[in-house]
Amino acid sequence: MDLMLWLLLASTGLLICTGLLPSRWCRRFQSQLRDFVTGVAGIQALLAVLVILNRMSIAWFGYVASPGLDVLEMAGFEVLLLDGIACLMLALVSFIGWVICRYSIRFLDGEPGLGNYYRWTGLVIGAVSLMALAGNLFLFIAAWALSSLGLHHLLLFYGDRPAARRAAWSKFTVSRIGDLCLLIAAGLIYQEYQTLNFTALFRLLEGVETAQDTGLIWAVWLLVLGAVVKTAQFPFHTWLPQTLETPTPVSALMHAGIVNAGGYLLIRTSPVVQLVPSAMISLVLIGMLTVCVAAITMLTQNSIKKRLAYSTIAQMGFMILQCGLGAFSAAMLHLLAHSFYKAHAFLSSGSVLEQKLALGRGPEPAQAGSVPPVRLLLTGAGVVLGYLGLTTLFGISPVTKPGGILLGLIVCLALTGWLKLAWQSGERLLLIRTACLCGLLCLLYCIAFVSVDRLMGPVQTANLTGTHLYLVGGSAALIVIGFSCLTLLNDRLTQSRRSAWMNSIYVHALNGFYIEPWLRQRLGHLVKE
Repeated sequence: MDLMLWLLLASTGLLICTGLLPSRWCRRFQSQLRDFVTGVAGIQALLAVLVILNRMSIAWFGYVASPGLDVLEMAGFEVLLLDGIACLMLALVSFIGWVICRYSIRFLDGEPGLGNYYRWTGLVIGAVSLMALAGNLFLFIAAWALSSLGLHHLLLFYGDRPAARRAAWSKFTVSRIGDLCLLIAAGLIYQEYQTLNFTALFRLLEGVETAQDTGLIWAVWLLVLGAVVKTAQFPFHTWLPQTLETPTPVSALMHAGIVNAGGYLLIRTSPVVQLVPSAMISLVLIGMLTVCVAAITMLTQNSIKKRLAYSTIAQMGFMILQCGLGAFSAAMLHLLAHSFYKAHAFLSSGSVLEQKLALGRGPEPAQAGSVPPVRLLLTGAGVVLGYLGLTTLFGISPVTKPGGILLGLIVCLALTGWLKLAWQSGERLLLIRTACLCGLLCLLYCIAFVSVDRLMGPVQTANLTGTHLYLVGGSAALIVIGFSCLTLLNDRLTQSRRSAWMNSIYVHALNGFYIEPWLRQRLGHLVKE
C-alpha cells in the first residue's frame, strides 16, 4: 500500500504542478498540455478505483469492522491519510475530473484560452485530490486554498464579460473568509494539542464526550463557519448562481467537486466537531434554512443553469443538516450521489432542448386530480412499512443511527409525494411502475449506505444532556415543519393558477428574496469588478 500512496502523491503532484506553467507556454503547447492533464487524471482515477475496490472487498468480506487506514509520514508530518473517507472522496474527484477533461476536448475545441484552461483544471483536480488525501489539517487548508485559486482563474475564462468578473471576485472574497476561519482554527488546535496530524489529534480526543477547553470550542466554531462558507450556505450562497458565464465543464467541476469541500471538512474532522453540541445544532439550523430558501427559489427560476445552481445550494444545505445530526455516513453518501448527478446534469444541460425535440411533442398530460386523504394516508403507511422492512433486512436501525428517524421521515415524505403524482395521473400502470421504482431506489440506497458506513467505520457520537437535548428537540420539530411546508409550497408554486399571496411569494423567490442586492449594497466595495 506504500507504493500506492507514493503513486497517488505523484499523480496529485503532477496535476498541481500544471498551475506553475507559464501562460505563454500553455498557449503554445495547448494540445500537449490537454493530453497530459487528461492522461494523468485518467491514471489517478484508475488508481482510485483500484483502491476503493480493494477496501470495499475488505469491508464486505474481510470480517473486520472497517478496512483501517494507511499513512504516508515524513519527519513526523502526515502527508497522506488513506482511509475509507479519503478513498471515497478521491475516487469521486478523480473520476469526475477525468470525465470533465475528456468532455472539454470537444466542448472547448478552438477556444484561444484552451491551454490555460487545462492548466488551471489540472491544478483544481490535483488540489482537491490532495485535500481528500491530506493527513494534516495545515496541508488540508493549503490544498483548500489552491483549489480556490484554480477555480478563480477558471471562472475568469471569459474575463472580458463583466458578469464573469463579478462572479469570480465575489467567490474570491467569500472564499478568503473561509480560509481565514480555517487558519485561525488550525492555530487554536495546535496551541491546545501541539499537533495538526489527523490521526494523532483524533487519538488525543478519544473518550472525550464534550469539549471543555475554550480554545478547542472556538476552533470547532471556526471550522463550522469555514465549512458553511465553502458550501455556499445561507447567506454566503449568492455567488454560486452568478457563475453563469463560466464554461459548462467548469460549472460541472465546481458543483460536483469543489463546493463539496465544506461538507468533506466536517466529515473529515467529525471526531472534533462533535465535541461541541451547540455547533452541531447550528449546522442543523443553517442547513434547514438554506434548504428552504434555495429550494423555493429554485422552483421559480427559468434558466436551466440557475435552477441547477440553486439545486446545488439546497443539496449542500441538506448535507450540512445531515452532518449536524451526526449522520456522517449518510452525508458522505449524499455527497457522492449528488456529485455524480450534478456533473451529469451540467454536462448534459446544453442538449436538453435537442432531446426534447427528438422525443417529439407527445400526448397532452392528463389533468391532475386530487387524491383522497385516506388513499394518501394508506400510501404513506405503505412507504413507511416498506422502508422499515428494507432497513431491517440490511441491519440498519433508524433508532440507533444518528438522525435516523428524521432522515427516514424525509425519505418517506419524498417517496409519498412521488407516488401522489402517480395517483393523480390516473394511470394504474404508471402507479405500479412508480411503486416498483420507489422500492428499487430504497434497496439501492440501503446497499450504498451499508457500503459507505462500513468503509468509514464507527464514528463517535456526541453526548447530549440538559439544554442541548431541548435544542435538539426543537431542531427536529423545525425539520419536520420545514420539509412539510416545502412539500406544500412545491404543489402551490408549480401551479399555473395561484392565489395573490402565492404570487407574491413567487415574485420574491424569483429574485432570490433580494439577498444578493442587499449584500452587494453593503459589501460591494470588497468585490473587484
